[in-house]
Amino acid sequence: MARIPIPTTVVGSYPQPDWLIDRDTLQSQVPPRVRLEKVWRVPREYLEGAQDDATVLAIRDMERAGIDILSDGEMRRESYSNRFATALDGVDIDNPGMVRTRTGKLQPVPRVVGPIRRRHAVEKRDVEFLRANTDRLIKITLPGPFTLSQQALDEHYKDEAALAMAYAEAVNAEAKDLKRAGADVIQLDEPYMQAMPEKARQYAVRAIDRALEGISGPTVVHLCFGYAYIVKGKPGGYSFLTELADCKAEQISIEAAQPKLDLGVLRDLAPKTVMLGVLDLNDPAVETAETVAARIRAALAFAPPERIVPAPDCGMKYLRRTTAFGKLKALAAGAALVRSDLG
Repeated sequence: MARIPIPTTVVGSYPQPDWLIDRDTLQSQVPPRVRLEKVWRVPREYLEGAQDDATVLAIRDMERAGIDILSDGEMRRESYSNRFATALDGVDIDNPGMVRTRTGKLQPVPRVVGPIRRRHAVEKRDVEFLRANTDRLIKITLPGPFTLSQQALDEHYKDEAALAMAYAEAVNAEAKDLKRAGADVIQLDEPYMQAMPEKARQYAVRAIDRALEGISGPTVVHLCFGYAYIVKGKPGGYSFLTELADCKAEQISIEAAQPKLDLGVLRDLAPKTVMLGVLDLNDPAVETAETVAARIRAALAFAPPERIVPAPDCGMKYLRRTTAFGKLKALAAGAALVRSDLG
């Protein structure tokens, strides 16, 4: 993969058009773990075509904004995790279980009633469609195995580590198919490692390494404090992060803008590349290029430019599209200013 100095990217999601989703339904609850078909405004027989159209809009916005490594905006997803989680064998999604979310609320989740198996590639067409509609570098995101294990009620394995490793095998098979379909970058979303650090220390890295086994090219593990739309006060440091310094992933994705993260932690993540959140998604104001550049420069005090990939914080899908586009333009412009500084 060609190396772009301080390349910009997105975490994954981008605002879905209001003609595609019912935003009131989306914002009235925490991200779903089982299906939430009522979020879609388009009848089922026309939904795939509508999602294709929305994906093209997201791609063009990212291109026009100047982003270097694109996602598909996750236009086809009700949440970052449920599309993959509900497509596996071994889970009962019609009779869900109940577990507490990272915020402490009870929520319906897939009930694990048999061996976790991937019956088919879930996101292969997503990658193929993205690859066919842009000539830029592309990434695709998958829910990570630790987070999947925390978003399910286990009635089969009766062992959380074993459940996470079963999910890891399914994620690994999917990631290999997505690489063959044309993905340049594979990202695993693992927010529950921050929410449940003690459990994460027991088996999360082992599960991540299994999920990324044999995956060529750049790989990313993403951690966050929760969507800005839901979580307003974020701590200035991660409860689980430096443990990833020795995992198989090439890059670690973290939020830094909204939580005003102590960037000294970048030293502890060496030699990893860090996908650094430099857009505060809790602030409806669009950052200036100079503000973004200042946030990138602050990171360069602790890590060299070849280890920094500027990105938004997590949860762009909850923004207004005009706000999201403006913030991405600022991201690209801010990175350009820093590249100019570096010659």
